[in-house]
Amino acid sequence: MAKVLILMGSDSDYDIMKKAVKVFKEMDISFEIDICSAHRTPDRAKKYAEEAEEKGIEVIIAAAGMAAHLAGFIAAHTVIPVIGVPVASGALNGFDALLSTVQMPPGIPVATVGINGAENAAYLACEILSLKYPEIRERVKLKRKEMYDKVLEKSEKIRKDLTNI
Repeated sequence: MAKVLILMGSDSDYDIMKKAVKVFKEMDISFEIDICSAHRTPDRAKKYAEEAEEKGIEVIIAAAGMAAHLAGFIAAHTVIPVIGVPVASGALNGFDALLSTVQMPPGIPVATVGINGAENAAYLACEILSLKYPEIRERVKLKRKEMYDKVLEKSEKIRKDLTNI
């Protein structure tokens, strides 16, 4: 059973959302992914939101560009945490999507990551799930340690390079 639901407003968002898919696969977290639009398929989007809890979904990630009402629309129809991913597209290159995702009315929150921030959305979902699942918490800690070690490796490489200049 999927713990995370990833919804995209369009198939053009998939290239961005692949980064979230990669994180969930790496962290061994079950997910499902689909396309639905707050504007073009509102009944479908509403159904996803309303049925998510009974399907065992614990976090929803909603990605959309331009008007980007998908995350807010989903959040209005569920009490499951929703993470919005504004996607760079259109004349404003994602700035409009960012504002419409982050500027939610009181009582209907959407946690919003940066433009095209699918990877951070996935990591935030992992952190939310880690409150309930100790094994996910340990995987998140391990990932953080790997990132830490990678920075130290790069630092050491630069220090060694300085001696060769």
